[in-house]
Amino acid sequence: MSRSLIKVLLVDDSAVIRGLMTQAINLDDQISVVGSAMHGQAALTWLNSNQADVVVLDVEMPVMDGISCLKQLRQSHPDLPVIMASSLTRAGAEITLQALDLGAAGCVAKPVASNAAEAIAQMAHDLLPLIKALVRDSQTDSQSLTNLQVRTTALPAKTPMVLVIGSSTGGPNALKTVLSALPEKFSLPILIAQHMPPLFTRTLAEHIQRDTGRPAAEAVDGALIERGHIYIAPGDFHMVVDKQDDRMVIRLNQEAPEHFCRPSVNPLYNSAANWYGSSVLAVMLTGMGDDGIEGARSISERQGYIIAQDEQSSVVWGMPGAIAKAGLANQVLPLRNIATELARLCS
Repeated sequence: MSRSLIKVLLVDDSAVIRGLMTQAINLDDQISVVGSAMHGQAALTWLNSNQADVVVLDVEMPVMDGISCLKQLRQSHPDLPVIMASSLTRAGAEITLQALDLGAAGCVAKPVASNAAEAIAQMAHDLLPLIKALVRDSQTDSQSLTNLQVRTTALPAKTPMVLVIGSSTGGPNALKTVLSALPEKFSLPILIAQHMPPLFTRTLAEHIQRDTGRPAAEAVDGALIERGHIYIAPGDFHMVVDKQDDRMVIRLNQEAPEHFCRPSVNPLYNSAANWYGSSVLAVMLTGMGDDGIEGARSISERQGYIIAQDEQSSVVWGMPGAIAKAGLANQVLPLRNIATELARLCS
């Protein structure tokens, strides 16, 4: 039986952007643009008498902006996934992080390509998998946790020396939940690969530092890995662990994307496994796809310890689900329990 079309409402004050998005979405025969609106108020009015599976919402619009519209959508349509479309600017990143905090499911950057064909290709690359993940994931039958091969062990093989975290769709809120709940005495260095565009990761680091009170920054090539510090992989760069003399350092590179992502979780996980071995503590949070699966296998082979977020608390159970289903997770936990368990494992 064929799946029904995924219905999308586009909300943007630019007719050009709406046209480019429509052409990008039309490249996939499983998704259809069923409505468009020039501002938030028009979108809310449209939804009063029409149905959509996903809303793609501009940040800056006249009459009613994206944030104001999102707040009302969370009240009137709490289960309707909303994807924020933002300019690649610091201001756009700041507003997008605010929108994710208010319940937006994901974000995409508006195209910066110089011609229409490139812009459409970029939008299709970023938008189509996200739309499908948000809708199809909620429609897929859950796999009972009793069928998952969880490598339950009470404690890591060795005292953990580093915490590495991977996340994607829904990740900023999940990161905030976990990192804010860690006790003050938790002192491991924390390295994070979150799928986000350039500029957005710097803003994310600023939000994390504000929310946690811990030193947090977008990673810099060659930086020493210090206890108690949080490092975010910059957008469009892979972040890896390396050793310089007798100290662990961060290296950044722009090698080929892995799983269509840069930063990818894989290089971070693989390099951490290589240098820290069984002293690696890894967490995989919500995200679409299966980025990080090979790196998780490297950590597992070296007897590192892996926690995957559970399906019920994930926006999309792609990345943590892949690890759980492959039998690589020592534990599969609800988001609210992860910080407590990390503290226990390091006590």
